[in-house]
Parts: sequence; C-alpha cells; structure tokens
Amino acid sequence: MFGIAISAIAAIGARSVALAGFGLDSLIEIGASTVVIWELSGTGEERQKRALKLIGVGFALLGVYLLVQSTWVLATGYHPHHSTLGIVWTAITAAVMFALAAGKARTGAALDNPVLKTEGRVTLIDGLLAAAVLLGLVLNATLGWWWADPAAGYVLVHYAVREVREIFSGDH
Repeated sequence: MFGIAISAIAAIGARSVALAGFGLDSLIEIGASTVVIWELSGTGEERQKRALKLIGVGFALLGVYLLVQSTWVLATGYHPHHSTLGIVWTAITAAVMFALAAGKARTGAALDNPVLKTEGRVTLIDGLLAAAVLLGLVLNATLGWWWADPAAGYVLVHYAVREVREIFSGDH
C-alpha cells in the first residue's frame, strides 16, 4: 500500500495519467495476489476459472480507464508536470516487478498452476507498465515531450487487452 500512496502523491503532483494508471495497476496486482492466495487455499477447476475471471476483470477495467484517460489527455493537449518522485519510484518498482515476475513464473510452472502463472504475468505487466511510465516521465522531464505520459498509458492498454483476451478465451 506504501507504493500506491507514493504513486498517488506523484500522480496528483504531476497530474500524470500514466502515474495514476500505474497506481491503479498496483491495486490490481494486490487484488491478483489475493485471488491467488484464495485459489491456492482450495482446489478445483471451477475455483481456478473464477480466479482467472477476477484477474481478467481487473485487467479489463484498467485497460478501459487508461484508454479513456490517455485519449482525453492527448485530445485536450494537457501537459503533465515533471515528477522526480515518480521517476525514482517507477525505476525501483520496475526492477522489483521484473524479479518477482520471474519468480512467480517459475513457481507457477513448477506447480503447474494456471492462476499462479497468470498472476506472474500480471506482475510482468506491472513491470512493463513501470518501465513505460518511467520512459514517459523521463521524456517529459528531459525533452518536454508531454505526450509521452499518456502514450505510456497506451502501452498497458495493449497488454491488458492481450491478457483479457487470453483469460476469457480459455487459452490457459
């Protein structure tokens, strides 16, 4: 929750749609982890299907939010402010998320658990989002490319759509 608070403070200070999306993605990560713990405490294919759908709904909601907000920011030409706190936090978070994603993927494969494997992809996407947000923040701060912030939001939209499609098509 500490990371979500930092993201929120940075997002509000910079008025950054990408940082706000990053904070929301962190909430989804916490929710997905909770779903995995719930799923691992029981058994059965029906329970796994429900758990995957919950994670899929989280992705879908995040994708819609970022699509709408990023498009709005680009259409209105709103220029987010610079955020040193956001840059530092997303750099640290990206490194941690990539390490966690690798560990979750290995564990999910070893247990042959589709929910844990999916949750590992949630963590990977969290790392990708952090890297995309970091790039957007750095480009805005160093080159004045204000549009890089909402463009970073579109990166996650792409991955969220892919995950939602995979989860709901039953390719697990």
